[in-house]
Amino acid sequence: MTSAHRSAAVHAHTPADLAWSGAPCPALLVAPDGAVERANDAAVALFPRARPGVPLAEAVPPWLAEAHHERVTDPAGGPVGERVFEARPDRHDDGRVVWWLLDDTVHRRAEEELRTERARTAFLTEASNQLLSSLNLDRCMDVTVSLAAAHLADAALVIAPSSGRTLRVARCTRGGASSLSWETVDPDELPGLAEALQGFPPVPSRWLDPALVPAWVAPAGSPPLGSVVITPLPGHGIPAGALILLRHGGSEPFSGPEEVFARLFAARAGAAMSAARTYAEQASITETLMRELLPPPLRQIAGVEYAGGYRASHDTERVGGDFYDVHPAIEEGGPTLAVLGDVCGKGLNAAVLTGKIRNTLQALLPMADDHQRMISLLNSALLNSHHARFATLVLASAVRESSSVKLRLTSAGHAAPLIVRTDGRVEEAPTHGTLVGALPQAQAHTASVTLAPGDSCVMFTDGITEARGGPLGDGIFGEERLRAALADCAGMPAQAVVDHVQMLASQWVGAGRHDDMAVVVVSAPRTHHLSAVNGHTRGRYTA
Repeated sequence: MTSAHRSAAVHAHTPADLAWSGAPCPALLVAPDGAVERANDAAVALFPRARPGVPLAEAVPPWLAEAHHERVTDPAGGPVGERVFEARPDRHDDGRVVWWLLDDTVHRRAEEELRTERARTAFLTEASNQLLSSLNLDRCMDVTVSLAAAHLADAALVIAPSSGRTLRVARCTRGGASSLSWETVDPDELPGLAEALQGFPPVPSRWLDPALVPAWVAPAGSPPLGSVVITPLPGHGIPAGALILLRHGGSEPFSGPEEVFARLFAARAGAAMSAARTYAEQASITETLMRELLPPPLRQIAGVEYAGGYRASHDTERVGGDFYDVHPAIEEGGPTLAVLGDVCGKGLNAAVLTGKIRNTLQALLPMADDHQRMISLLNSALLNSHHARFATLVLASAVRESSSVKLRLTSAGHAAPLIVRTDGRVEEAPTHGTLVGALPQAQAHTASVTLAPGDSCVMFTDGITEARGGPLGDGIFGEERLRAALADCAGMPAQAVVDHVQMLASQWVGAGRHDDMAVVVVSAPRTHHLSAVNGHTRGRYTA
């Protein structure tokens, strides 16, 4: 067939020709020399310059022209105006190529939205991990403002609510370091900020005029602002603050979906900041309570030497069920009262009851000479308490007489104190009684003991004698081992005895679990003591 006949055949109005022209998708027939040989109606509507004889590169976008030039066999894709098309080649043996174009805009947009959604989900997950990794409020603010500046805006601020006009402000610009500061500013200067700090819904970005942003909000030396987002940081019951996002005039303004995403991020940041603030408040309250519950430092009082040591059942806890106190005499010449006790249980619940017992005994000091009465009144107070717990304790009233110390010792369900003589003998004080807080009546027997110079009275809790450990890891420390340790402490100062007992008990339990441990030592000071000149020369005994 001649070329003229072939051309006539191509342009004949046959049913196939009519189907080609009216095909719903654009189609281009390209000659071997790269010129458009034919374009159907849809292709002409899409590419107005796609006329017979026009080079393909002059009629279609560069991505399609390049795909044709490279003789690709796989589909190619790219934008045409605001739409996206996929071009599929149909190559013929004579060198002609038919390009069929399929509108892929919806599919591509769906894929792009899916990628965007996945990226945002990954960002929110990472943000949550970073925010929840700390319960420090400043750290949460720093993470929030850094993430916001890196992923959501050109600059960001996080403002924590506070009383008055002094606000805690964290700020960061993209690519820069964050900073925290206290600033005395008026939230009303920025429309929408005061409302956000109170937890009201955010104002749409299009309603905010960037020109109204005060100087303390805009980053120093930055280009003029083009778009602003202010969204609350919702907390647990009360607002956690506000997030401010800023974009420069050269950046795209915040879109509706971006503002929604910013609120999703703000919700996570607000929850983390609220948790951090709650933790800080609870930690402050706990610290205040702990200071009142911790055993006091002991010293020499009215010629009697006191020392004490305490170790809670867990290294992460500072208080527990063991306690001790030393109360100076309320009248001159009266007895000093030392108390060591052990509340049933451990941890914070036991510490709360410990505080109640200590406060009750403090109120009963005027009757420190009458141990039985103090124990009876304490027993009644615990029985009337909502705490279903009991306690054991030892009372020790001490009076210095000449060079010795007169002790009155009373055990209420507690292990009897041990008396350490200067010659190494260890004696058990003859006192016993029932525990307090369990029975209607608490009976106790009081023993009188005299400490000669250098003698000590050691009161301890069962956390020491029942400590498990040792070479095999499950042995009981026991009272016999305690007695042997105390025999080696004969004549030692009270603090040295405490340190020795604590050291042995700690070595025994090692890293294993243990109960609360407490020990109190009451000693009669020696009439001679070791002194040093200027704290540097060798010590000597003086009278």
